[in-house]
Amino acid sequence: MHAQQTTSHNDGPPWNIITNGGPVVATAIHAGHVVRDELAPYLAIDPEDRRREEDPLTDYFLSLSDNLVRVNRSRFECDMNRPRTGCISPDPADTWGLKIWQDGLPEGQIETSRQLHDRFYAEMRTLFDRLLDQHGRLLVLDLHSYNHRRDGAEAEAAPVEENPDIDIGATTLDRGVFGDLLGRFTEELGRHTMRGNALQIGENVRYPDGGNFPEWLFETYGKRTCVITLEYKKIFMDEWTGTLDIGAAQDLRTGLMHALGVARTELAKLNR
Repeated sequence: MHAQQTTSHNDGPPWNIITNGGPVVATAIHAGHVVRDELAPYLAIDPEDRRREEDPLTDYFLSLSDNLVRVNRSRFECDMNRPRTGCISPDPADTWGLKIWQDGLPEGQIETSRQLHDRFYAEMRTLFDRLLDQHGRLLVLDLHSYNHRRDGAEAEAAPVEENPDIDIGATTLDRGVFGDLLGRFTEELGRHTMRGNALQIGENVRYPDGGNFPEWLFETYGKRTCVITLEYKKIFMDEWTGTLDIGAAQDLRTGLMHALGVARTELAKLNR
């Protein structure tokens, strides 16, 4: 096992990379909540509201993979799933109407976040170059979650038709190469339940345009990477309090474990 930590100031590592050398990579690039010390005084949102718009606990699923990447910094300090120029923004229009930063956020702080974005992608290039040299093709699970009770903790949930329990983002993968893998993965994922209830599985429902990270992987490596984004509706937690439903999370993890097993078989065929 190879573990890598990159330090920044006195705030701890902005991300953790752990590699075991296999052909599967899982990432939780929105799981973090930390904001660097020098930037924190400019926050205009309280920690609870900010955490609700992050993807807490998505790192719970990372250990199923051979190699894992967890970003520890908040997506609002530096969003690795957006291009460099938009990885931090003082404009509420870029953050669902939420005012994250006080007026007059210094340009120097914005540039520091952009430099963090540069470092992350440079390290991803090193990681993926090495793993692709070893395996030929890689499966990447890009783990996220989303809110479905935005009108309040006691309000009606958002319509399930537009908010599947698990939305599979497959916006960049080459279906001519990875179509069978995606099909079998999706089918197996849908066979499992959460607390005895069937799960609704969607594809490209929530974010049909994808995100910068999978787009970068495709632009950089093309048919050599199969990127599947998993958007879990926050049915495994209370999105308003942040409390985890461990039984629900375990059921979802079991389903992903079995789906990943099927995908590994298909990937091994491609890597022969």
